[in-house]
Amino acid sequence: MCRIFGYFNARATPHEMRAVAALQRHGGPDATGFFRAPGWGLGSNRLAVVDLDGGEQPYGRGGPVQVVFNGEIYNHAELRARLQARGHVLPDRCDGSVLPALYLEYGDALTEHLDGMYALALLDTRGEVPRLLLATDHIGMKPLYHRWDPASRSLRFSSELPALLGFDGVGGRVRESALDAYLTTRTPFGTRTVYEDVEVLEPGTTWVCELGGAPRVRRRAADLPAAPARDGRTAARQVRRTLRSEVRRLLVADVPVALIVSGGLDSGLVASLASEHGPVHTFNLAYRGTWPSDERHFAREVAERAGAVHHQVEIDPADFPKLLEETVWHLGQPNADPIALSTYALFRAVRDAGFTVALTGDAADEVFGGYARMRVAAERAAAGAEWSADYLDALSAAPAALRERLYTVAYRDHVAADPALPGAAREDLLHGPGTVLERITRFELENRLPAYHLRRVDHLSMASSVEARLPFCQRSVVALGRALRDHQRVRDGQVKRTLYAAAAGLLPPRVLSRPKQPFTLPVATMLRPGTLLWEYARDLLAPGRVAAAGRLEARVVEELFAAQAERPDDTFALALWALLVHEVWEEQFRPAARHPGPAGTPGASRPMVTAA
Repeated sequence: MCRIFGYFNARATPHEMRAVAALQRHGGPDATGFFRAPGWGLGSNRLAVVDLDGGEQPYGRGGPVQVVFNGEIYNHAELRARLQARGHVLPDRCDGSVLPALYLEYGDALTEHLDGMYALALLDTRGEVPRLLLATDHIGMKPLYHRWDPASRSLRFSSELPALLGFDGVGGRVRESALDAYLTTRTPFGTRTVYEDVEVLEPGTTWVCELGGAPRVRRRAADLPAAPARDGRTAARQVRRTLRSEVRRLLVADVPVALIVSGGLDSGLVASLASEHGPVHTFNLAYRGTWPSDERHFAREVAERAGAVHHQVEIDPADFPKLLEETVWHLGQPNADPIALSTYALFRAVRDAGFTVALTGDAADEVFGGYARMRVAAERAAAGAEWSADYLDALSAAPAALRERLYTVAYRDHVAADPALPGAAREDLLHGPGTVLERITRFELENRLPAYHLRRVDHLSMASSVEARLPFCQRSVVALGRALRDHQRVRDGQVKRTLYAAAAGLLPPRVLSRPKQPFTLPVATMLRPGTLLWEYARDLLAPGRVAAAGRLEARVVEELFAAQAERPDDTFALALWALLVHEVWEEQFRPAARHPGPAGTPGASRPMVTAA
């Protein structure tokens, strides 16, 4: 696991390369290096997970093919054996060391042989001019940000958005429609970021360019779903068997591995399956004091059932303003999910306890149909009722009617010409092939999951030098989920029916029978008069400050505060939280300073951790 960066058909000084490396060194503290040649440069920050003494990047240094790589290749042992049988000499047993030889064997199709999570950059110098290949994994677990300048045909790229801003001339203009995209979908979807000149490589993409030429972009075909099971019992057995195999593979590392447990089905099932292979350590996050939706007792039951050493992490709500500033900086652009703050604190506690890898339960809801909005939309569609407006509102940080009131007339006119959802994605969601639930599942997996969840998990785990591994994102598991029929996902008011059946007997009955609730920050309760978070939000969203930006009606923001003070409400609280996060981002990234960083951010106190 690493952070990567570089440039192509461009110039960058050693100072720029060092600045970019320094801005994402938290994601790779074990080694930093870069290699430059006329017209191009590659660099990496290494987090050592496999073959701690090997793994020097760029892989293939000195040869005709050089690679920098961020991620984990779970089938690297099989690939190594195959390549060595064909005469290739590999320098060590690090997973990324197979990449130059794999490219020499298969060319641009090398990614078809990879099982794992990754973003990579490969330089081939065998032709008349150097050739660059960028590639991302099938579902977007490892993002790659880039700035392509069509006029000069030059490229700069990095694993993290704040690091990319370390290159001169990147991120000069914020996309004015970005606030609307953020409030509509809680973070920019598709290839877009908040910056006009910065994009994200889509999942499952290979991007190829020869020095001085224009890029060719190829999206790899989506994996075909597995053969559908004829009955629910067979489907549950397939899911359990496949998850058991993937969890076993993802536990392999040369560093300590931990498990994140929320107290619910998804992470609990991963913990249970992991415990079959020996003693495990589980981590759960809670908030100091008494708050609604506290899941620590469920998490402890899961840990006890798994025979785990359980680490209960507590953070003090008084630290939220400081934690929020750090979290927003590491994300590099606004993300309205209140869980982001908790995610950052939790992975920091995991690292402080001595763990470098952590398995999580992320993506189970997208793969197996776990969200209430999915169930409601499917039920309404089955009844012949309109479903899309409420579904899209459920994705938002501020529903459409509230956004209409929030925006000034000038801003409303501006964003009308630049819709938040990518056109093709919206068209497929509303009118594409398949049932409503099939279209929603496709939309969630291909659009919302990588943008909203996976980038958050990647950035906030690597902020503390922790590699997050996601069993539910493995190709084999996703294929099984995509093959399910509607009634095997959602039926009779129950979500994730097949996954619940797969977990039968592996988790405490109370965990399996409890109502589903999201693992998130209870902002509706915490954001109220008298709390430090409330005062912080009031200061940053003061009427004069809101009005000065010219995009939002300060009067409507004040009405939100008044309504939340009188009767705390999830919709009001999330909208205020989203506006607060956006304002924190504006403070850190809107100024002209080119190298924002956490150095000037006041450090929050470490969370308290207890182990049992």
